[in-house]
Amino acid sequence: MLVDISISDLGVIESSSAELSHGLTVLTGETGAGKTMVVTGLRLLAGGRADASRVRDGAAKAAVEGHFSSESPAVAEVVEQAGGEPDENGEFIASRTVSSAGRSRAYLGGRAVPAATLGEFASHLITVHGQNDQLRLLAAEQQLAAIDRFDPSIGPVRAAYTDAFRHWRKLAKDYQRRTESRREMAQEVDRLQFAITEITELDPEPGEDAELVTLIR
Repeated sequence: MLVDISISDLGVIESSSAELSHGLTVLTGETGAGKTMVVTGLRLLAGGRADASRVRDGAAKAAVEGHFSSESPAVAEVVEQAGGEPDENGEFIASRTVSSAGRSRAYLGGRAVPAATLGEFASHLITVHGQNDQLRLLAAEQQLAAIDRFDPSIGPVRAAYTDAFRHWRKLAKDYQRRTESRREMAQEVDRLQFAITEITELDPEPGEDAELVTLIR
């Protein structure tokens, strides 16, 4: 879970932090208080696209830092592969900076990492839901994905089907290529046979071409 988050010079937020606890935490405020910037900060920690226009006016850079507590082996593996490590409290620190020039830097467990690594790390810990996200459930592919996640036994069957379908597509493309090649060869045979027929009907004699050239001159 996200234990706390600190944001500085991001949008309307000059400097702010929040400590979170288990259960539901609600951040409220009037329009322009910076709620959207909190979500923007979470997206940055999740490896989202850096936008220089979000840096506070007059600031050199915006910074977001989050402390995460997790016992998930998958989370620990991402940090370990990145060369990072937990802090003295056993928490994982992720941070992101965005300069006013648009340059972005990401850190995980005390090591500089690509933003994509933050995305992989956060995928186990953060899910950002926006307005109208529920409309995705109207899409057939989203419904199928939900069913696949619901029953673990579907995964292996789906993987086997995917492999078989890819193999079929490969064979179908090869068959189409061979069919087109065979059609082209048949057309070439017809063309050559027509040319042979015309030449046979002309019944040219040896040296006749030279005589024709002489007559033309």
